[in-house]
Amino acid sequence: MIKDPNNPCLFCNSKISGIAHENELAYASYDTYPVSNLHCLIIPKRHLIDYFDLTNEELVACNDLIKVIKKDILEKDNTVRGFNIGTNAGKISGQSIMHCHIHLIPRRQGDVENPQGGVRSVIPKNQHYKRKYKLWVVIKDKITNSLGWLEDLTRLENLLN
Repeated sequence: MIKDPNNPCLFCNSKISGIAHENELAYASYDTYPVSNLHCLIIPKRHLIDYFDLTNEELVACNDLIKVIKKDILEKDNTVRGFNIGTNAGKISGQSIMHCHIHLIPRRQGDVENPQGGVRSVIPKNQHYKRKYKLWVVIKDKITNSLGWLEDLTRLENLLN
């Protein structure tokens, strides 16, 4: 039988979760189901459902721990080249433990084939994208690059804006 992490709340007992660092309002714990090595959770000590319930003081406390953990991770692993920071708010977003927590996920070169879009990959079909340009930008570039007609370009910009 699988134990329900919400009854009692797993994150309300920092001794069970484990503490990597803490301050007065929050603590950091390495994820037991890491997305990547050294994936860490920043957890407010007060029980609240999601990020949007945090007070300003709790936001600052969590942010301070994010910076401390980031520094620790970089000291422990010199292959880390970036980070994803994220939170799930509500079951529909994937939240499974109903106690606010923020993920700090270290990223390394080559850990995915194409990292473009980063956190956008929560909806895979929208992860990769092409930049959209206004028509007048394309026209402006063509005129400037091929003909160099500055006066015509200015008139065209005024018409399109």
